[in-house]
Amino acid sequence: MPAQASDTTIIGGGVVGLCTALGLLQAGRRVTVLDGADGDLRASQGNFGLVWLQGKGAGFAPYAELTRDAVAAWPNFAAMLQDVTGTGLSLDQSGGFEFFTDPVELADFAADLERQQAYLGNRFSHEIIDGDKLRRMHPQIGPTVVGATFCAHDGHVNPLRLLRALRCAVLALGGDLKTDAHVTAVAEAPGGGFDLTFRDGTRHGTDRVVLCAGLGTSSLAAQLGFSTRVYPQRGELLITEKLGYRLPFLSSTIRQVDEGGIQIGGTKADAGPDDSETLDVMAGLARQAVSVMPALADVRVVRAWSALRVMSPDGYPVYARSARHPGAYLVTCHSGVTLAPLHASILADWLDENSNAPDLEAFDETRFAISDAA
Repeated sequence: MPAQASDTTIIGGGVVGLCTALGLLQAGRRVTVLDGADGDLRASQGNFGLVWLQGKGAGFAPYAELTRDAVAAWPNFAAMLQDVTGTGLSLDQSGGFEFFTDPVELADFAADLERQQAYLGNRFSHEIIDGDKLRRMHPQIGPTVVGATFCAHDGHVNPLRLLRALRCAVLALGGDLKTDAHVTAVAEAPGGGFDLTFRDGTRHGTDRVVLCAGLGTSSLAAQLGFSTRVYPQRGELLITEKLGYRLPFLSSTIRQVDEGGIQIGGTKADAGPDDSETLDVMAGLARQAVSVMPALADVRVVRAWSALRVMSPDGYPVYARSARHPGAYLVTCHSGVTLAPLHASILADWLDENSNAPDLEAFDETRFAISDAA
Protein backbone atom coordinates (compact mmCIF):
# COMPACT_ATOMS: atom_id res chain seq x y z
CA MET A 1 0.00 0.00 0.00
CA PRO A 2 1.26 3.54 -0.70
CA ALA A 3 2.79 5.25 2.33
CA GLN A 4 0.19 7.98 2.77
CA ALA A 5 -2.34 5.74 4.51
CA SER A 6 -5.39 6.86 6.52
CA ASP A 7 -8.06 5.10 8.53
CA THR A 8 -10.81 6.10 6.13
CA THR A 9 -10.80 7.82 2.76
CA ILE A 10 -13.99 9.46 1.55
CA ILE A 11 -14.30 9.98 -2.18
CA GLY A 12 -16.46 13.06 -2.63
CA GLY A 13 -16.15 16.46 -0.98
CA GLY A 14 -19.75 17.65 -1.20
CA VAL A 15 -22.22 17.93 1.66
CA VAL A 16 -22.67 14.15 2.02
CA GLY A 17 -18.95 13.35 1.97
CA LEU A 18 -17.99 16.17 4.32
CA CYS A 19 -20.73 15.28 6.81
CA THR A 20 -19.60 11.65 6.80
CA ALA A 21 -16.02 12.80 7.39
CA LEU A 22 -17.12 15.09 10.21
CA GLY A 23 -18.82 12.26 12.08
CA LEU A 24 -15.79 10.00 11.76
CA LEU A 25 -13.42 12.74 12.90
CA GLN A 26 -15.57 13.35 15.96
CA ALA A 27 -15.29 9.60 16.67
CA GLY A 28 -11.50 9.88 16.64
CA ARG A 29 -10.78 8.46 13.19
CA ARG A 30 -8.10 9.69 10.78
CA VAL A 31 -9.93 10.78 7.64
CA THR A 32 -8.94 11.92 4.16
CA VAL A 33 -11.53 13.56 1.91
CA LEU A 34 -10.87 13.51 -1.83
CA ASP A 35 -12.66 16.36 -3.58
CA GLY A 36 -12.95 16.96 -7.32
CA ALA A 37 -12.50 20.09 -9.38
CA ASP A 38 -14.63 23.23 -9.52
CA GLY A 39 -15.86 22.27 -12.99
CA ASP A 40 -17.34 18.94 -11.86
CA LEU A 41 -21.10 18.40 -11.61
CA ARG A 42 -21.72 19.48 -8.01
CA ALA A 43 -25.16 19.12 -6.47
CA SER A 44 -23.86 20.74 -3.27
CA GLN A 45 -23.29 24.04 -5.05
CA GLY A 46 -26.66 24.25 -6.80
CA ASN A 47 -29.28 22.98 -4.38
CA PHE A 48 -32.28 24.78 -2.90
CA GLY A 49 -31.17 24.63 0.75
CA LEU A 50 -34.35 23.07 2.14
CA VAL A 51 -34.54 21.26 5.48
CA TRP A 52 -37.75 19.49 4.58
CA LEU A 53 -39.94 16.78 6.07
CA GLN A 54 -43.31 17.35 4.35
CA GLY A 55 -44.03 14.49 1.95
CA LYS A 56 -40.70 12.71 2.53
CA GLY A 57 -41.14 8.96 2.75
CA ALA A 58 -44.90 8.90 2.18
CA GLY A 59 -44.38 5.60 0.38
CA PHE A 60 -41.43 4.32 2.42
CA ALA A 61 -41.67 4.39 6.20
CA PRO A 62 -37.91 4.04 6.92
CA TYR A 63 -37.22 7.19 4.91
CA ALA A 64 -39.98 9.09 6.72
CA GLU A 65 -38.41 8.09 10.05
CA LEU A 66 -34.89 8.98 8.94
CA THR A 67 -35.98 12.38 7.66
CA ARG A 68 -37.90 13.19 10.84
CA ASP A 69 -34.84 12.36 12.95
CA ALA A 70 -32.66 14.56 10.74
CA VAL A 71 -35.01 17.56 10.81
CA ALA A 72 -35.21 17.34 14.61
CA ALA A 73 -31.40 17.24 14.86
CA TRP A 74 -30.80 20.33 12.73
CA PRO A 75 -30.81 23.04 15.47
CA ASN A 76 -28.05 21.33 17.49
CA PHE A 77 -26.13 20.50 14.31
CA ALA A 78 -26.18 24.12 13.12
CA ALA A 79 -25.11 25.33 16.57
CA MET A 80 -22.21 22.85 16.63
CA LEU A 81 -20.95 23.99 13.22
CA GLN A 82 -21.12 27.62 14.29
CA ASP A 83 -19.20 26.83 17.48
CA VAL A 84 -16.47 25.01 15.55
CA THR A 85 -16.17 27.35 12.56
CA GLY A 86 -17.78 30.67 13.49
CA THR A 87 -20.05 30.39 10.44
CA GLY A 88 -23.77 30.91 10.91
CA LEU A 89 -26.01 28.93 8.56
CA SER A 90 -29.13 31.15 8.72
CA LEU A 91 -31.22 28.13 9.72
CA ASP A 92 -34.95 28.88 9.85
CA GLN A 93 -37.38 26.10 10.79
CA SER A 94 -40.57 28.09 11.22
CA GLY A 95 -42.61 25.89 8.88
CA GLY A 96 -43.19 25.55 5.16
CA PHE A 97 -46.00 25.45 2.60
CA GLU A 98 -46.71 23.48 -0.55
CA PHE A 99 -48.98 25.55 -2.82
CA PHE A 100 -51.36 24.03 -5.38
CA THR A 101 -53.29 25.41 -8.32
CA ASP A 102 -54.74 21.99 -9.22
CA PRO A 103 -57.28 20.49 -6.76
CA VAL A 104 -56.45 16.93 -7.84
CA GLU A 105 -52.76 17.44 -7.11
CA LEU A 106 -53.66 18.93 -3.73
CA ALA A 107 -55.86 15.92 -2.87
CA ASP A 108 -53.13 13.47 -3.94
CA PHE A 109 -50.49 15.23 -1.84
CA ALA A 110 -52.86 15.41 1.13
CA ALA A 111 -53.22 11.62 0.88
CA ASP A 112 -49.42 11.31 0.90
CA LEU A 113 -49.27 13.35 4.08
CA GLU A 114 -51.87 11.12 5.72
CA ARG A 115 -49.66 8.10 4.97
CA GLN A 116 -46.68 9.95 6.39
CA GLN A 117 -48.74 10.80 9.49
CA ALA A 118 -49.58 7.11 9.93
CA TYR A 119 -45.86 6.25 9.90
CA LEU A 120 -44.72 9.02 12.25
CA GLY A 121 -47.66 9.49 14.62
CA ASN A 122 -47.21 12.42 16.98
CA ARG A 123 -43.72 13.07 15.59
CA PHE A 124 -45.32 14.72 12.56
CA SER A 125 -48.03 17.31 12.07
CA HIS A 126 -49.52 18.95 9.02
CA GLU A 127 -52.44 21.09 7.92
CA ILE A 128 -54.54 21.18 4.75
CA ILE A 129 -55.59 24.78 4.05
CA ASP A 130 -58.18 25.75 1.45
CA GLY A 131 -57.58 28.73 -0.82
CA ASP A 132 -59.91 31.16 0.92
CA LYS A 133 -58.45 30.51 4.36
CA LEU A 134 -54.95 30.69 2.90
CA ARG A 135 -55.64 34.16 1.46
CA ARG A 136 -57.02 35.32 4.78
CA MET A 137 -53.74 34.23 6.36
CA HIS A 138 -51.57 35.61 3.53
CA PRO A 139 -53.41 38.15 1.34
CA GLN A 140 -50.47 38.15 -1.10
CA ILE A 141 -51.41 34.65 -2.36
CA GLY A 142 -52.93 34.67 -5.85
CA PRO A 143 -56.54 33.74 -6.70
CA THR A 144 -55.62 30.66 -8.75
CA VAL A 145 -54.12 28.90 -5.70
CA VAL A 146 -56.78 26.40 -4.62
CA GLY A 147 -55.09 25.45 -1.37
CA ALA A 148 -51.89 24.51 0.40
CA THR A 149 -50.42 22.11 2.88
CA PHE A 150 -48.33 23.29 5.82
CA CYS A 151 -45.81 21.50 8.01
CA ALA A 152 -44.41 23.27 11.07
CA HIS A 153 -41.23 21.15 11.00
CA ASP A 154 -40.00 22.42 7.62
CA GLY A 155 -37.36 25.06 7.06
CA HIS A 156 -34.31 26.10 5.08
CA VAL A 157 -30.67 27.01 5.42
CA ASN A 158 -28.00 28.83 3.40
CA PRO A 159 -26.51 25.88 1.48
CA LEU A 160 -23.26 27.59 0.46
CA ARG A 161 -22.57 28.62 4.04
CA LEU A 162 -23.28 25.03 5.05
CA LEU A 163 -20.75 23.75 2.52
CA ARG A 164 -18.15 26.26 3.71
CA ALA A 165 -18.76 25.44 7.36
CA LEU A 166 -18.41 21.71 6.72
CA ARG A 167 -15.10 22.17 4.92
CA CYS A 168 -13.80 24.37 7.74
CA ALA A 169 -15.01 21.93 10.40
CA VAL A 170 -13.33 18.95 8.74
CA LEU A 171 -10.04 20.84 8.60
CA ALA A 172 -10.42 22.16 12.16
CA LEU A 173 -10.88 18.62 13.48
CA GLY A 174 -7.73 17.38 11.74
CA GLY A 175 -9.13 15.97 8.52
CA ASP A 176 -7.05 15.92 5.36
CA LEU A 177 -8.89 17.54 2.43
CA LYS A 178 -7.39 17.05 -1.01
CA THR A 179 -8.84 19.08 -3.89
CA ASP A 180 -8.75 18.32 -7.62
CA ALA A 181 -8.27 14.67 -6.66
CA HIS A 182 -9.83 12.60 -9.44
CA VAL A 183 -9.85 8.90 -8.55
CA THR A 184 -9.79 6.70 -11.65
CA ALA A 185 -9.36 3.30 -10.01
CA VAL A 186 -9.84 1.71 -6.61
CA ALA A 187 -8.84 -1.83 -5.72
CA GLU A 188 -7.96 -3.97 -2.75
CA ALA A 189 -4.30 -3.60 -1.80
CA PRO A 190 -2.15 -6.75 -1.47
CA GLY A 191 -1.33 -5.99 2.16
CA GLY A 192 -4.88 -5.10 3.14
CA GLY A 193 -6.96 -2.01 2.73
CA PHE A 194 -7.37 -0.24 -0.59
CA ASP A 195 -5.15 1.32 -3.22
CA LEU A 196 -6.59 4.37 -5.01
CA THR A 197 -5.12 5.66 -8.27
CA PHE A 198 -5.51 9.28 -9.33
CA ARG A 199 -5.78 10.66 -12.83
CA ASP A 200 -2.18 11.92 -12.69
CA GLY A 201 -0.91 8.44 -11.81
CA THR A 202 -0.25 9.03 -8.12
CA ARG A 203 -1.68 6.67 -5.56
CA HIS A 204 -3.24 6.80 -2.12
CA GLY A 205 -3.59 4.05 0.45
CA THR A 206 -6.37 3.66 2.97
CA ASP A 207 -7.78 1.08 5.35
CA ARG A 208 -11.32 1.60 4.11
CA VAL A 209 -13.07 3.68 1.49
CA VAL A 210 -16.48 5.39 1.43
CA LEU A 211 -17.92 6.41 -1.94
CA CYS A 212 -19.82 9.69 -1.57
CA ALA A 213 -19.05 11.04 -5.03
CA GLY A 214 -22.59 11.84 -6.15
CA LEU A 215 -22.88 11.59 -9.91
CA GLY A 216 -19.26 10.43 -10.06
CA THR A 217 -20.02 7.34 -8.00
CA SER A 218 -21.07 4.75 -10.57
CA SER A 219 -17.78 3.84 -12.27
CA LEU A 220 -15.97 3.46 -8.96
CA ALA A 221 -18.91 1.65 -7.38
CA ALA A 222 -18.73 -1.02 -10.06
CA GLN A 223 -15.05 -1.60 -9.30
CA LEU A 224 -15.97 -2.42 -5.70
CA GLY A 225 -18.90 -4.68 -6.50
CA PHE A 226 -21.76 -2.26 -5.85
CA SER A 227 -24.75 -2.53 -8.15
CA THR A 228 -26.32 0.89 -7.50
CA ARG A 229 -26.15 3.26 -10.46
CA VAL A 230 -27.09 6.85 -9.73
CA TYR A 231 -28.52 9.10 -12.40
CA PRO A 232 -28.86 12.88 -12.80
CA GLN A 233 -32.12 14.79 -12.54
CA ARG A 234 -31.96 18.39 -13.69
CA GLY A 235 -33.51 21.19 -11.68
CA GLU A 236 -33.57 24.83 -12.79
CA LEU A 237 -33.63 27.93 -10.61
CA LEU A 238 -34.34 31.63 -10.84
CA ILE A 239 -32.84 34.21 -8.46
CA THR A 240 -34.40 37.65 -8.12
CA GLU A 241 -33.02 40.96 -7.01
CA LYS A 242 -32.79 41.57 -3.28
CA LEU A 243 -36.03 42.79 -1.76
CA GLY A 244 -36.47 45.35 0.98
CA TYR A 245 -39.13 43.26 2.69
CA ARG A 246 -39.37 39.69 3.90
CA LEU A 247 -41.70 37.11 2.38
CA PRO A 248 -44.32 36.01 4.92
CA PHE A 249 -43.93 32.34 3.98
CA LEU A 250 -41.53 29.62 2.87
CA SER A 251 -42.40 26.99 0.30
CA SER A 252 -40.50 24.19 -1.40
CA THR A 253 -40.50 26.19 -4.64
CA ILE A 254 -40.30 29.81 -3.46
CA ARG A 255 -37.96 30.88 -0.69
CA GLN A 256 -36.27 34.09 0.30
CA VAL A 257 -32.59 33.62 1.01
CA ASP A 258 -31.07 35.38 3.99
CA GLU A 259 -29.42 37.96 1.72
CA GLY A 260 -32.86 39.12 0.53
CA GLY A 261 -33.32 37.64 -2.95
CA ILE A 262 -36.07 35.18 -3.91
CA GLN A 263 -35.08 31.72 -5.09
CA ILE A 264 -37.63 30.02 -7.38
CA GLY A 265 -37.35 26.37 -8.38
CA GLY A 266 -38.97 22.97 -8.26
CA THR A 267 -38.46 21.60 -11.78
CA LYS A 268 -37.49 18.02 -12.54
CA ALA A 269 -36.16 16.72 -15.86
CA ASP A 270 -34.31 13.60 -16.95
CA ALA A 271 -31.80 15.30 -19.23
CA GLY A 272 -28.70 13.19 -18.66
CA PRO A 273 -25.55 15.07 -17.62
CA ASP A 274 -26.77 18.30 -19.22
CA ASP A 275 -26.96 21.10 -16.64
CA SER A 276 -27.73 23.91 -19.08
CA GLU A 277 -30.68 26.26 -18.60
CA THR A 278 -33.76 26.11 -20.83
CA LEU A 279 -35.80 29.20 -21.64
CA ASP A 280 -39.21 27.49 -21.65
CA VAL A 281 -38.63 25.97 -18.21
CA MET A 282 -37.42 29.29 -16.84
CA ALA A 283 -40.53 31.00 -18.19
CA GLY A 284 -42.69 28.32 -16.59
CA LEU A 285 -40.99 28.86 -13.24
CA ALA A 286 -41.70 32.57 -13.45
CA ARG A 287 -45.37 32.01 -14.35
CA GLN A 288 -45.88 29.56 -11.50
CA ALA A 289 -44.25 31.90 -8.98
CA VAL A 290 -46.43 34.83 -10.10
CA SER A 291 -49.56 32.66 -9.87
CA VAL A 292 -48.69 31.95 -6.23
CA MET A 293 -47.70 35.53 -5.42
CA PRO A 294 -48.74 38.06 -8.10
CA ALA A 295 -46.53 40.81 -6.59
CA LEU A 296 -43.48 38.90 -7.86
CA ALA A 297 -44.40 40.00 -11.40
CA ASP A 298 -42.69 43.32 -10.69
CA VAL A 299 -39.49 41.78 -9.31
CA ARG A 300 -36.44 41.49 -11.56
CA VAL A 301 -34.69 38.16 -12.17
CA VAL A 302 -30.93 38.66 -11.92
CA ARG A 303 -29.58 35.12 -12.24
CA ALA A 304 -30.64 31.70 -13.44
CA TRP A 305 -28.92 28.38 -13.27
CA SER A 306 -29.41 24.65 -13.57
CA ALA A 307 -28.01 21.89 -11.37
CA LEU A 308 -28.21 18.11 -11.29
CA ARG A 309 -29.72 16.15 -8.44
CA VAL A 310 -28.18 12.80 -7.49
CA MET A 311 -30.90 10.14 -7.78
CA SER A 312 -30.90 6.45 -6.90
CA PRO A 313 -33.14 4.05 -8.86
CA ASP A 314 -36.04 4.54 -6.41
CA GLY A 315 -35.15 8.05 -5.24
CA TYR A 316 -34.27 7.00 -1.67
CA PRO A 317 -30.85 7.02 0.02
CA VAL A 318 -28.46 4.11 -0.31
CA TYR A 319 -26.22 3.01 2.56
CA ALA A 320 -24.41 -0.15 1.46
CA ARG A 321 -21.45 -2.30 2.49
CA SER A 322 -19.64 -4.18 -0.25
CA ALA A 323 -20.04 -7.95 0.02
CA ARG A 324 -17.08 -8.54 -2.31
CA HIS A 325 -14.72 -5.98 -0.78
CA PRO A 326 -15.04 -5.65 3.02
CA GLY A 327 -14.15 -2.15 4.11
CA ALA A 328 -15.78 -0.47 1.10
CA TYR A 329 -19.00 1.50 1.56
CA LEU A 330 -21.42 3.41 -0.63
CA VAL A 331 -23.41 6.42 0.59
CA THR A 332 -25.61 8.34 -1.82
CA CYS A 333 -28.79 10.40 -1.60
CA HIS A 334 -30.47 13.47 -3.08
CA SER A 335 -31.46 14.96 0.30
CA GLY A 336 -27.97 15.71 1.53
CA VAL A 337 -28.88 19.00 3.19
CA THR A 338 -31.89 17.66 5.10
CA LEU A 339 -30.04 14.49 6.18
CA ALA A 340 -26.78 16.28 7.04
CA PRO A 341 -27.06 16.01 10.85
CA LEU A 342 -27.45 12.23 10.70
CA HIS A 343 -24.66 11.78 8.17
CA ALA A 344 -22.44 13.72 10.59
CA SER A 345 -23.36 11.49 13.53
CA ILE A 346 -24.98 8.07 13.23
CA LEU A 347 -23.15 7.10 10.03
CA ALA A 348 -19.90 6.93 11.99
CA ASP A 349 -21.38 4.22 14.22
CA TRP A 350 -22.70 2.40 11.16
CA LEU A 351 -19.32 2.53 9.43
CA ASP A 352 -17.54 1.38 12.60
CA GLU A 353 -20.21 -1.32 13.15
CA ASN A 354 -20.63 -0.27 16.76
CA SER A 355 -23.21 -1.89 19.00
CA ASN A 356 -25.34 1.27 18.90
CA ALA A 357 -25.19 1.55 15.11
CA PRO A 358 -28.47 2.49 13.42
CA ASP A 359 -30.36 -0.15 11.50
CA LEU A 360 -29.99 0.97 7.89
CA GLU A 361 -30.81 -2.38 6.30
CA ALA A 362 -33.88 -0.92 4.57
CA PHE A 363 -31.54 1.38 2.63
CA ASP A 364 -29.17 -1.33 1.41
CA GLU A 365 -28.87 -1.70 -2.35
CA THR A 366 -30.18 -5.29 -2.20
CA ARG A 367 -33.66 -3.76 -2.39
CA PHE A 368 -33.05 -3.06 -6.08
CA ALA A 369 -32.29 -6.72 -6.78
CA ILE A 370 -35.43 -7.75 -4.91
CA SER A 371 -37.46 -5.24 -6.90
CA ASP A 372 -36.03 -6.49 -10.19
CA ALA A 373 -36.76 -10.10 -9.27
CA ALA A 374 -40.34 -9.26 -8.38
